[in-house]
Amino acid sequence: MTESDAEKIQQQAKQPEVPTPDQKQEIKAAAVKTAPVKSSRKTAAKKTTSAAKKTTKAVKEEKAPAAVNLDSPSLYTNREISWIEFDRKVLETAEDRKVPLLDRVKFLAIFFNNLDEFYMVRVMNLQRQARSNVLPTGPDKMPPAKQLVEIRRRVGELLDEAEELWLKDLKPALEKKDVHFITYDELTGVRRQMVDKYFETEILPVLTPQGVDAGRPFPMISSRSINFVIELRSTDPSDEKSYFARLKNPNNVPRFLFVPKDLTGEETIDFASGDGDILMMEDLVANRMGMLFPGYKVKNYGMFRVTRNTDGEIEEDEADDLLAAVRDYVEQRRFGSIVRVELARGMPLALQDFLISHLDVHPSQVVRLKMPLAFNDFMRLMKIDKPALKYPPFRANTPKPFDPEEDLFAEIRERDLMVFHPYDSFGCVLRFLRQAAVDPDVVAIKQTLYRCGSDSPVVRALLEARRRGKQVTAVVELKARFDEEQNINWAEELERAGVNVVYGFAGLKIHAKLCLVVRRESKGMRRYAHIGTGNYNASSAKIYTDLGLFTARDDICSDVQDLFNVMTGFGVIDNYRRIFVSPNHLRANITRLIREEAEIHRAKGGGRIIMKCNQLVDQGIVRELYEASRAGVKIECVVRGICSLRPGIKNVSETISVHSIVGELLEHARIYYFEHGGEPVMYVGSADMMTRNLNGRIEVLTPVLDKKLMDNILKQIVNPQLADNTHAWELLSDGSYKKIKREAGAVAMDSQSHIKRVLNLLKR
Repeated sequence: MTESDAEKIQQQAKQPEVPTPDQKQEIKAAAVKTAPVKSSRKTAAKKTTSAAKKTTKAVKEEKAPAAVNLDSPSLYTNREISWIEFDRKVLETAEDRKVPLLDRVKFLAIFFNNLDEFYMVRVMNLQRQARSNVLPTGPDKMPPAKQLVEIRRRVGELLDEAEELWLKDLKPALEKKDVHFITYDELTGVRRQMVDKYFETEILPVLTPQGVDAGRPFPMISSRSINFVIELRSTDPSDEKSYFARLKNPNNVPRFLFVPKDLTGEETIDFASGDGDILMMEDLVANRMGMLFPGYKVKNYGMFRVTRNTDGEIEEDEADDLLAAVRDYVEQRRFGSIVRVELARGMPLALQDFLISHLDVHPSQVVRLKMPLAFNDFMRLMKIDKPALKYPPFRANTPKPFDPEEDLFAEIRERDLMVFHPYDSFGCVLRFLRQAAVDPDVVAIKQTLYRCGSDSPVVRALLEARRRGKQVTAVVELKARFDEEQNINWAEELERAGVNVVYGFAGLKIHAKLCLVVRRESKGMRRYAHIGTGNYNASSAKIYTDLGLFTARDDICSDVQDLFNVMTGFGVIDNYRRIFVSPNHLRANITRLIREEAEIHRAKGGGRIIMKCNQLVDQGIVRELYEASRAGVKIECVVRGICSLRPGIKNVSETISVHSIVGELLEHARIYYFEHGGEPVMYVGSADMMTRNLNGRIEVLTPVLDKKLMDNILKQIVNPQLADNTHAWELLSDGSYKKIKREAGAVAMDSQSHIKRVLNLLKR
């Protein structure tokens, strides 16, 4: 947005909206009931009052900012466009030649995987809205039809970039590093014989050709699978008719066949070894598919892939059994509407017409690619044993309190502990759970599970605790997108073992990351809590950055206990002592803290807010940040993904900066910091600043009450990220991003590498 745009907004401006009486009452009640640090707030309030009296004259003389309509659509970036801009950063990271070569390929694969999920989750709903002429609902007020046009334009540009990157840069660079892609036609001698034998014994039995004619309609095409559409002719010269068939490329065998260079024919070959020239499975199938059609010959073929909508609705309100409702939803999702069709280059026009008519899609839904379909599969190339082409192996740290010889519960009783994954091993969380499972004094464990992985050591620890007679409760969120089936399986296994399993609420996802351990000690029952920002998933904890707080503070543990009782039973808590919980209190408390920061800054200056999160799109929160910026508060945001806020607009967001970091690790921690008149407060937890998190999920933010821990988070994590000039991007006022360039003579700051070095050096 230019300065002239901002001036136009000011000309059309009106006074900022004043909260309604109900909103005022809600905020007032929340301030009383969920005060984060009561003593700090009282002290800060006294100081604020005193400072306000001293500076009354100065405040009166100070020029008030010009009135601006903070609900103007021009002040908000469309969330779909912001998402595409996020994926653009991933693609440009793949273009960065300072990134190791195989990791560049991985980033390109992540770009395509992100694009798949975007179409599966977001685009079909926009198509429906456009057909129904639904009025725009987002704060940017962009009509659905215009969003679709803009999505097609921007995604088209990115796909052109991605194709050029693969064909002209990455693939040739891999060839130079002895990572060769070969075609079936290039195989000769023993290599051809061994591959043919593998096809005939391992692949051919798996393939199922499906003819298409009057008696056999065009088959159902599963989402994200690679398929062939084939035109056949009879070998009978008198039959000049064309026949058509579909063949699915097998997805339960390796797609990348590693063919050793020197073979004698006597070897037993592991084609999935990661060592040798790479033959794509679809190339092998294309060259041998004639075996499937005796009496016919392949005249033409083409490859295609469809993406189906997965953003269906679970009929929770009408369901007597949430488990059954989710199971039905997962089954129905397989048949979601087609939202996109990808065609591989070289498909003849006649086959394209045949395919598009049978899939019943609009031409605007069709994408033609010059590079391999399903490029997200190329993440598997990371198994190639070439260390020089990858980031160095990541060695996680284990802080001293989590050493096996230490009494972890005694350590937590003495002081709060904080870990930062993956710099600190996820084994710290497992140590907590495993010690609880085997400790004879532990009587109960309560645990939330959102995405725990296919082979979960967390679930195994809970099962072990149950075998040892502990009272174990697991709150399993069945509606975690794309993890529903896995969570159903874990829930049923836990239930069979005698664990109390709760499936959550109808209409409300449980996204909070909580574990509570109840232990019988000499002075009575003692509780220990773990509150995290990320999932209890040992696999994702190796690549996602997340914080976890271990505490035995009675007030926080009481809050966690109360929340578990709400999640497993009935009740409404109006008086959490320390934690913020959505959907009832979290929004009101974040709003209160932002407003208090603005009030303190008006009185005596020094206002500062830091928000590190994954998404920042809620209009109410963004509006509050705009108000705080207009008061002069310095606001620094580190937002990995979608951000509808526009920084740097005159009289609106001049004091706001937004950075985004795309590096080796996926930034996932949520940290909210308020300077609060010299008595700072910090909250960490599961909640992003999205309307769905604030209104439609159970989320938890916990205060960091230990000043040393708070200082460590600021100095060791937040400050390096704000200073990153290697993998950081700056959000501009028009919604686009600019890569932050290191100034001449400046020291390079790669925040992720810096944090790794610092935490490994510290003896904690």
